Amino acid sequence: MNFTPKDNSKKIYTIDEIKDKMAKYCLYQDRCHWEVEKKLREFDLIPEAKDEVLYKLIHYGFLNEERFAFSFVRGKVNQKLWGRNRLRQELKLRQIDGKLIDKAFKDEIDPEKYWNNLTKLAQKKYDALYSERESFKKINKIKAYLAYKGYEFDLINEAIQVIDKD
Repeated sequence: MNFTPKDNSKKIYTIDEIKDKMAKYCLYQDRCHWEVEKKLREFDLIPEAKDEVLYKLIHYGFLNEERFAFSFVRGKVNQKLWGRNRLRQELKLRQIDGKLIDKAFKDEIDPEKYWNNLTKLAQKKYDALYSERESFKKINKIKAYLAYKGYEFDLINEAIQVIDKD
């Protein structure tokens, strides 16, 4: 069976070549089903062929929603310093189950590190706004930034109290 990419290029792929391409795609970094299905749309696959590719990826361990959710949360908390709200939104966008999201939060987010990330971001933004003379505007800008990063409003207020002691 041969399939061509939707962009009308001349390359024709066999089902085995597509399986290999998708396996490499999943090996590069953990992927969720939504991302893989989105990538598969680049090929004109009949539903049975798409299901076969997905089955093989799951069967051989290339595709695992739980592993993806845990890896995604761990990476975004440690590297991008995202909060729970942003993480939840991004995972739901990728059609990850709510119970799996909660489990990933419980297992991958250390409360102390989460708090340290929040206060670090708040302090960094506070320092960056040194030219802002009005304290009220400065605080509102910090709150908006931290909310954008996905932190909860009660924690944002606590962090601002910690950094705005003067």
